[in-house]
Amino acid sequence: MNLIVTETSLPDVLILEPKVYGDNRGFFFESFNAREFEALTGVSTPFVQDNHSMSRKGVLRGMHYQIQHAQGKLVRVISGEVFDVAVDLRKSSSTFGKWVGVHMSADNKRQLWVPPGFAHGFLVLSETAEFLYKTTDYWYPEHERSVVWNDPTIAIEWPLAGIEPILAAKDAAAAAFASAEVFV
Repeated sequence: MNLIVTETSLPDVLILEPKVYGDNRGFFFESFNAREFEALTGVSTPFVQDNHSMSRKGVLRGMHYQIQHAQGKLVRVISGEVFDVAVDLRKSSSTFGKWVGVHMSADNKRQLWVPPGFAHGFLVLSETAEFLYKTTDYWYPEHERSVVWNDPTIAIEWPLAGIEPILAAKDAAAAAFASAEVFV
């Protein structure tokens, strides 16, 4: 296998680390293989959309989700470094309202599987970062929701030392966890 899968404190959120083949010319790795992904994660949902964002240091995107057409996301960083976060919004889950954060970078080549039913966001720690993610459903703006990034009930421990977060207007106005639409 060319992939190592590690469970996080939220068992459905997985860290995937590819086997990297490198020498004095550079490196090569498989960033995605559907058969191996399904064999190691049990997830067989096809990915239907790829997204690519670039953000500067301090940009905090999230915590986003779609209440209908919920998206699973396979995310990775191809340039720079981010702190990536998933929050369980499945009311029936034993980890409802819990979060996990993972440092991801172009250097460590980690990927994170964020299943449907989770809010997702990230904070850029490097001067800039390019972020790629595959989604299991299309973007439907009318179903997009956000939970405020600094909700005290969730209490995400963002690594903000010396960083003033830069937010989009929709993220600054996001719902509190207590009033957010969640999944059954």
